[in-house]
Order: sequence, then C-alpha cells, then structure tokens
Amino acid sequence: MPAAPSAAAPDSNPDVVLVVDFGAQYAQLIARRVREARVYSEIVPSSMPVAEMLAKNPKAIILSGGPSSVYAEGAPRLDRAIFEAGVPVFGMCYGFQLMATTLGGTVDDNGAREYGRTPLTVSKLGSTLFEGTPAEQSVWMSHGDACSAAPEGFTVTASTDVVPVAAFENDEKKLYGVQYHPEVLHSTHGQQILEHFLYRGAGIEPTWTTHNVVEEQVALIREQVGTKRAICGLSGGVDSAVAAALVQKAIGSQLTCVYVDHGLMRKGETEQVEKDFVAATGVQLKVVDAQERFLTALAGVSDPETKRKIIGREFIRVFEQAQLEILQEEGPEVAFLVQGTLYPDVVESGGGTGTANIKSHHNVGGLPDDIEFELVEPLRKLFKDEVRMVGQELGLPEEIVQRQPFPGPGLGIRIVGEVTKERLDLLREADAIAREELTAAGLDREIWQCPVVLLADVRSVGVQGDGRTYGHPIVLRPVSSEDAMTADWTRMPYDVLAKISTRITNEVADVNRVVLDVTSKPPGTIEWE
Repeated sequence: MPAAPSAAAPDSNPDVVLVVDFGAQYAQLIARRVREARVYSEIVPSSMPVAEMLAKNPKAIILSGGPSSVYAEGAPRLDRAIFEAGVPVFGMCYGFQLMATTLGGTVDDNGAREYGRTPLTVSKLGSTLFEGTPAEQSVWMSHGDACSAAPEGFTVTASTDVVPVAAFENDEKKLYGVQYHPEVLHSTHGQQILEHFLYRGAGIEPTWTTHNVVEEQVALIREQVGTKRAICGLSGGVDSAVAAALVQKAIGSQLTCVYVDHGLMRKGETEQVEKDFVAATGVQLKVVDAQERFLTALAGVSDPETKRKIIGREFIRVFEQAQLEILQEEGPEVAFLVQGTLYPDVVESGGGTGTANIKSHHNVGGLPDDIEFELVEPLRKLFKDEVRMVGQELGLPEEIVQRQPFPGPGLGIRIVGEVTKERLDLLREADAIAREELTAAGLDREIWQCPVVLLADVRSVGVQGDGRTYGHPIVLRPVSSEDAMTADWTRMPYDVLAKISTRITNEVADVNRVVLDVTSKPPGTIEWE
C-alpha cells in the first residue's frame, strides 16, 4: 500500500483508486474499505474536472453516493468521458444512478423508496461482482429514485422487490454499479463485492501494506530533504511520534525533535516524552520551556478558533527560535518542519475533498501565512489506525503506538473559556483521575478517546461537607471510532463512571459536578472546541 506523499513532497505516482465524492456521508468509509482490501485510495471532489482525475492515472474509479436526485436541477454531474477512458468504474447509490443516466439508462421517481436493511436478489450468481455470494442477501439502501432500465450493453445482475435494476455490469467496458452501499457493515457481503470489483473487475493486485508505506515514505523524505536539516514538533501523541520515527529512519541525525512544553499537556506527559520516546528511538530532542509565552498569548481569549490559531502561531514562532539555536549549535540550515498531519485533519479543515471547514487544526488551518519552513507530512493521507500500523512497523513501543489520541493544542481546547494556569491545573487533575480509572478498568483499547472537558465559564450550585458550593462542571466524553471521521459515545460501565465522578468531585477543588456527553459524531465533534 504505497502511501501518498504530502503536498510538499515529490509525487510518487502510487497505484491509486479514486473515490469521487458526491457529498456522501460514507465517502471516507469507502476509501477506508478500499485500503482494507490492501489497495491505496484517495478521495477527490465531484467538482474536479475529469481530465484532472484521469491525469492521476487511477487504476480504478469509485463513484460515491450522495443526497441529490440525478435529474434535479443543479445535481452533480460527470463528463461522459470518465466512462469512455478505459478506466474501470464502480458506481454506488447516486454514483450508480449517475452512471445509468449518463450512459442512456433510465432513473426516475417511481415511488420505490428504500431505506435501511433491504433484501437483495442476485440473478447472475457467476457475475464479476457477485461470484461466490448467495442469491439472497441483505444490503443497506438509502434512495428515493430507482433505475428501471439499464444502459445498453449492461447486464442486470440483481434486483429488490421494488427496484428492477439494483445492480448491473458491463465487463467489456469494465463498468459496474449497485444501488446500495456495499461499504457499510449492514451490507452483509459488501466488502466481498468491493474486493471483486478491485481484484476481478479492475485487475488490481492487493499490495498496499505498511511495509510499502515505510519504504516509499523514506525514499520521498530523503528526496525532499536532501542534505538539509529538519525539525519535528513532538507532542507526545501517536501522530507526531510516528512521523518523527519515520523521518528519523529516512535522514537520521539530520532530524532534531523539538518538544515545546507549552503548559497545555496532561499530567506526567512532559516527562513521558522526554524519557520514553527518546529511549525508544534515540532521536535528538530539544526541550523548550514556553509555558509563560503560551499563557500570555492566550490570556483573555475564549473563542475556540482563535485559541487554535494562537497556539499554531506560537508553535511556529518557537520552532523558528529553535531553528536559530540548532543552526548555531550544529548547522547546516534547518529548512523543514515535520508534522503528524493525518487525513481527517485535512478533511475537517476543508482540504482534500472540497468540504466545508469544520474547525482549523493546529497543523492545517492554524498555521501562520508567513511560515518559513517547508512542510514534511508523511502521514497526511493516512487514517489513525493506519498510522498505528506504521508505528508498529517502525518498532515503536505499544505505550506510544496505542496511546489514545490527544490534540496538538492540548488542554487549551478542552477548557471552554479562557485558558489560565489555575484552570489548566484543575483540568490536569481531573483528566489524570479519569485516565487512571479507565486503565484500571481495562478500557484503554475499547475507548478510542476520552476527552475530559472543563466548562470554565459555567458554575453550578452543589453541596459538599454540609455547605453550599458554586463549582465548575467537568464533562467526560468517551467515544468509540475507527478513524475519528465518525464516532459514537462509549457505553461505559456505570460503576466505572461512578468511581471517576466520585474521585473527581472529592479530589479536585472547585469541581462539584461531573456530566457525561452522549452525543455521536455527527452531529458533535469529538473535541468540544
């Protein structure tokens, strides 16, 4: 699975499957499922000209679902040339209907609405897509329009009680489509259907592995950096640790890791970075004490976007100062900044798919315009679980690779309100208690992430020691997820929740209430800010 380079790295021209996003809620999931089949995939917006898509030399193209009706005014379209270029194409839901109408089939609103689990009848069991699957299978539908006639040259391979054309295939032109969503787990044979398209329809070999990622990125990094030096902002999290280990493998002593002690870390994590990561990798580490600088910059600021941008700006300013010091101490020029940017960071910041900006990430939308470094982002096209696999391939210890995600802006975005030293100290203690109890209960792997949030600008009345209190609420936000693009709240045992709540309210001054966030993503993001 050769990974794609960062925006700043040379183009490696990997064997790529393009997922064309028509506004689907499942576009990210399609890309993940393709990668799970050990084939590299990238998402591109449907607004991208077909000529640009084809210029990427894709091995195959998948057309996602979407909320539009194919015959509605303003609905997304695709140039017919995409179906005539000789590149295998697989349409799903809206993509299926778009393929049908573009090539002369019929899609209309005949009242054949299907949502959720739907029985599918396969009429061509030996077809390219359905070989080896049962004649009756459950699939996940989500459509109001239906295809009543396939384009000329296509064979209808499946139907439902209300939709006569629920799947079709044209082996000669390597064009395939299904009305349903094979990428979701509710489609019982969905992954098998997708792999049949990739392996049988498109003739792609499943060769995308973490070993390939490491080999290719090492080559790309060496080509990009050359003989110059790079610095990496080490936060102690999985992403920056894996990025640093990968770059160190590529350029060795040309890399210096800079750990900025900005005062926004959780309890004990600064010591863990200084000790555990250096011991595991042997990397050169420069620690910069910038706590006062960050607190001064954040004073009086409550807006979350402003906080993120301030933290991103101050990181870069500290790195620039570190660059000068490294140059004076060691030379030659430090020209590159290594970041652990991931694909979800890019997507949520409005990059990659033409989507809206949900929130700026400290290393995507939060960087200042006058940055003097060229970025090295070897993880930019990877999901979190893929990053963990790369870390394992590089030999990083489990304590680092399996660590729960922690945002680069740290506790600064887990305080709803102004960031002060007193509030940071309070949140650090509450967070430490929650982590201790989750570990003691053996829930570290079950829970993807558990942000502990301080509602600093909110106070509520309580009673402690027979007296009235007016303290802050603490929010527990345990979530389960595969890649942070979607998430659901984790159903933790009540006794664990009770123990966390009791300890926090007993041991942390000025906290008299602990609440549980039971919101999924969407509609809520994992972090509160």
